[in-house]
Amino acid sequence: MSFNLLKGKRGIIFGALDENSIAWKTAETVHAEGGTFVLTNAPIAMRMGKIDELAKKTGATIVPADATSEEDLDNLVAKSMEILGGKIDFVLHAIGMSVNVRKGRSYTDQKYDFTAKGWDVSALSFHKVLQSLYKADAMNEWGSIVALTYMAAQRTFPDYNDMADNKAYLESIARSFGYFFGKEKKVRVNTISQSPTPTTAGQGVKGFNSFINYAEKMSPLGNATAQDCAEYTVTLFSDYTKKVTMQNLFHDGGFSTTGVSQEVVDNFSE
Repeated sequence: MSFNLLKGKRGIIFGALDENSIAWKTAETVHAEGGTFVLTNAPIAMRMGKIDELAKKTGATIVPADATSEEDLDNLVAKSMEILGGKIDFVLHAIGMSVNVRKGRSYTDQKYDFTAKGWDVSALSFHKVLQSLYKADAMNEWGSIVALTYMAAQRTFPDYNDMADNKAYLESIARSFGYFFGKEKKVRVNTISQSPTPTTAGQGVKGFNSFINYAEKMSPLGNATAQDCAEYTVTLFSDYTKKVTMQNLFHDGGFSTTGVSQEVVDNFSE
């Protein structure tokens, strides 16, 4: 069901890889709600995914960009305004990668050049995106910028590895840059702390299937799906959340505030 929440709004969506990704679901939902957008991802990710299929489905233009490259991002912002015919109303940053996780290195045995690369892709890239938009004065007033995060930034999940540190940094950027974007340009910057979701990236974390089952039992409303997250993101892009900024918004079925659920207690009862 469409409500035309984003009719006439223009944006950029980072990170759509395949139909399992939150960015993919968000693009479909934004399209259904009347928004137009440019799709972008790193060239290597584009070769691995199905972004061309999504572009055809939603009428979007693809502009490849490495989110760690200031030059690529400046070009992306300029081209997006040209393609879309004006300033930007919404941006989704859905980017995350840990080389240490991919290479099977534990948190206590990191290879630090891997750590630096993962931090650049997963966290610093958000600052670079915000800075490119800010310096180009590319955002309309009351625009909305959202990045995806996870509550490992606040609580310890051993196998989430250095991605936990990356997410903590990402959330800090949203608060810090959110102040300047709000004060000077009336633009909102928020992060969504999503339930564990079976995306391509998520499933790369050791023990993911066991943990998603645990989170399902812990959450009073159950885990939020990728589609649920897409719909929540659209509300943050809409005019109905104009005064929400610098927030880390938990979208996890209540997991983040549940100490223990009856299902988990029962599992350990003798």
